[in-house]
Amino acid sequence: MTTAYEQKFADFLRMCDQAKQGKLEVVVVHHPETLGDDYAEIVESLNRLADAKLRLSIVPRAERGGR
Repeated sequence: MTTAYEQKFADFLRMCDQAKQGKLEVVVVHHPETLGDDYAEIVESLNRLADAKLRLSIVPRAERGGR
């Protein structure tokens, strides 16, 4: 992906780097939109999660509140 993706998702990428160091096992996102705004961004985020050997959990809609 482009540098724009890496700038936009800097916190997400930092988390993936921490996981590679054995500090994280599961990523929990409050809203699925956290992974990207379009298909390409979502696929890139999922691939990076897989590369870091992370599991993904998304908070159920009923538990999010406010949205």
